[in-house]
Amino acid sequence: MLNCVYQSNPIRYVPFCLTSPFRDLLSGVIMAATSVPQLIAYAETVGYAGYRGLATAGPPLAAWGIVTGSPFMNAGVTSITALMAKSDLDGEAYVARYGEEAYVDLVAAYSLYIGLASVVLALIGFGKLAKWVPQPVRSGFKWGCAVGVLVSAVPNGFFALGGSELKQYVAESTLRDLVAPFQAAFPGLPNVTNFIFALIHPNMWGLEPTIMFVLGTAFIMEGKTYLPRFLPPGTEVILVTAAATAYSVLYNYSGGVVGEIPALDPDAGIFFGGLRIPVEVVDVRKLVTEVPIVTQFGGSWFMLALSASIFAGVNFLSVMGIASGFENEDGIPWNAERELIAQGVSCGVAAAVGSAPVSGSMSRSLVSRMTGTTSQLACILTALCWIYLQPYMSIMTPTPKAALSAVIVSAVLKGIAFPKDLLKLRGVDSVIGWGTGLITAVTSPTQGFGAGLALFAILNKFRSSAKEKYS
Repeated sequence: MLNCVYQSNPIRYVPFCLTSPFRDLLSGVIMAATSVPQLIAYAETVGYAGYRGLATAGPPLAAWGIVTGSPFMNAGVTSITALMAKSDLDGEAYVARYGEEAYVDLVAAYSLYIGLASVVLALIGFGKLAKWVPQPVRSGFKWGCAVGVLVSAVPNGFFALGGSELKQYVAESTLRDLVAPFQAAFPGLPNVTNFIFALIHPNMWGLEPTIMFVLGTAFIMEGKTYLPRFLPPGTEVILVTAAATAYSVLYNYSGGVVGEIPALDPDAGIFFGGLRIPVEVVDVRKLVTEVPIVTQFGGSWFMLALSASIFAGVNFLSVMGIASGFENEDGIPWNAERELIAQGVSCGVAAAVGSAPVSGSMSRSLVSRMTGTTSQLACILTALCWIYLQPYMSIMTPTPKAALSAVIVSAVLKGIAFPKDLLKLRGVDSVIGWGTGLITAVTSPTQGFGAGLALFAILNKFRSSAKEKYS
């Protein structure tokens, strides 16, 4: 007889003998419903049409659920992976030059190489090494990425036509000429300065998107305080999205919306055991042999491999943070190599369906735990919901992008305004943390992370001396 003791808190992890398929089904459905706005919003952050976030989210999450060892871990394109992919690939310029379809192939190819890099890093023991990344660098990097997400999302919140409208205003001012000489060294600087320009010119904001954006952000951040307790986490996101969509339909909203969601080819899909899984699969051979991803890295395979490895390593820091938190709070041990391989497999599957790279999602993982998940079955069921309900997602076509921006900004705003980890740092650690964050914000995530490690290496002597002095 198995000796299993059920923990007193029902949202905690339970032993395998007490897993509940029903609870996992309920949790999986809740996760599927509450995450839809995020899927669309983060696809917009990557730089392609929002519907692609819906169309490609299922298979990578299913793969993650099969390989991961965590019952709560939920994965997908996150604000950080979306921002990093767009930054590394110079997504905006690539779309303008070659079109969205070519950019989707480029992103998918990058996901493939990041998946391969993840597996290689797992095999050489990087999972254990990642735990030694200095805390100031981690904290600063997280803050800098959050700033990048914020400045990318705000244009759709304040302007009816989003970033294109804001850029037009900036082009007519003297700001563009002031920033242009520094853009090559600091590729993220224009987004930051455009963001500041938008904040100090409220007379240029669109009334409708601004109201949706401001009220939506406020409700998502504070609404759970006023909603009935029996409602699942994430309800506030659904309510804001639904209200904005209803307004768009009733009043013929003329600002930016998700747009038409193409119907899936009825003959497309993967057949597994006589069952058709309705997902469109890209030609992986094309990603390797035809997509010119190497040219995005100066024609150097070494630079592509280095960038993919840095991306994979930075990606894993998110996974490590989530898994470590569950280990401390719920007593769930985890294996670094296994989770790094799970990341690699999921990124490989993401490439096969045309998705940006994926990573562990803190917000979705926490919701998964709160809704009573007992095993990895929950995220597999979430993935199946996304896959099989895709034909009905046209309901999101009129959803205003201002509401999706509210979803994104509400997830990062508190962390930017009150970065607890950074504010705890003192002395040289504070310099390293804030320096990493600022460099990340005005350059790119991969460059910022590398600069943070270099800054730590340079200042480590002073850091050690300070610790000895005050110990």
